[in-house]
Amino acid sequence: MISMSTRCVPLLSVLLLLLAFRNGVSFLLPSASSLTTSSKSRAAVTNTLLKYSQQRDVYTMEAWAIENGYQKVDGVELYSEGDDDWSMMTNTDIPAGTTIMFIPSTLVLSSDAIVKEYGSNFDLELTENALKQMERDLAKRLPLFRLLVKILAEYEKGENSFYAPWINSFPTQYYNGVSMTDACFACLPPYAALLSMNERNAYSRFLNAIRKGFLPLNPDVTGDDSVMKFAYNVALTRFHEVFEPTRQKLIAPMADMINHSSEPNAEISFDTENNCYVTTIADIYAGSPLSVSLGDPTDPTPLFAKYGFLPTGCNTIFCKAIHLEPQINELGYEFNQLLFQTDTG
Repeated sequence: MISMSTRCVPLLSVLLLLLAFRNGVSFLLPSASSLTTSSKSRAAVTNTLLKYSQQRDVYTMEAWAIENGYQKVDGVELYSEGDDDWSMMTNTDIPAGTTIMFIPSTLVLSSDAIVKEYGSNFDLELTENALKQMERDLAKRLPLFRLLVKILAEYEKGENSFYAPWINSFPTQYYNGVSMTDACFACLPPYAALLSMNERNAYSRFLNAIRKGFLPLNPDVTGDDSVMKFAYNVALTRFHEVFEPTRQKLIAPMADMINHSSEPNAEISFDTENNCYVTTIADIYAGSPLSVSLGDPTDPTPLFAKYGFLPTGCNTIFCKAIHLEPQINELGYEFNQLLFQTDTG
């Protein structure tokens, strides 16, 4: 869902400089032979390797999903245009209003379910309290934090994890704010730099909270910066948020393979039991990619900070008045209201 495609391009020429500084993350799930038993009778990762050459095993993931209840209409398929960039497409015409994918709740990761799963033996409350003490606004990110904890716990299990096929289907590099360095931020327009730094700062707070040691996660996992950044990026870039019956963040394997478009032809929804449905909102012709909206195309900066791409044809000029924040607040504006389109002014 988050890797760049023909519909998504990086920032303009100024971002070419980022290629010299990018801090992408690569991942290889630990094999069963690399796991030993710790003094706490938990799996200890002794040979965790991160390799940029790791290929995404998407077809094993799809077979795993089908075996566990994933359904799709005929014609909907995984596809790649090269560079290990995978998404979903249809080989048949599909009318609007068609449910084209169903992912049962037993496959869906839920931030609420994670509290129930780990609440009795994971000291989530202590860790989350430590997180909130670092920064008040981080309370809004607790559902994301819970997804991170779940992904780390599944990573620690290695090949014994139920979610191992899904984890091994992930992209190996990320280009969003979390993966940037200070040199990257210096290359960006001010508004883009601000939002990108906010993402990296949130990651740093999560990292510090987890490393306080309240959670019985393996130190070899939580102490590995590459693994931590990888797990955070997976949680950050693959969730969908719902507000009924409670506010929570959900990740649905297979549905998370659908890329963004400024003109989406499908939408992702969940019922009250966290079953996931992908439904077409426009007629889709054979040979077309499936797409959903991941954000406002008229304000693409949050898309760049979170996912690391800009929509093709983006004509928005970024706000450069970050240093005037007090005056902007006094006038009752937000930064995302200080943008204009190059084609309309």
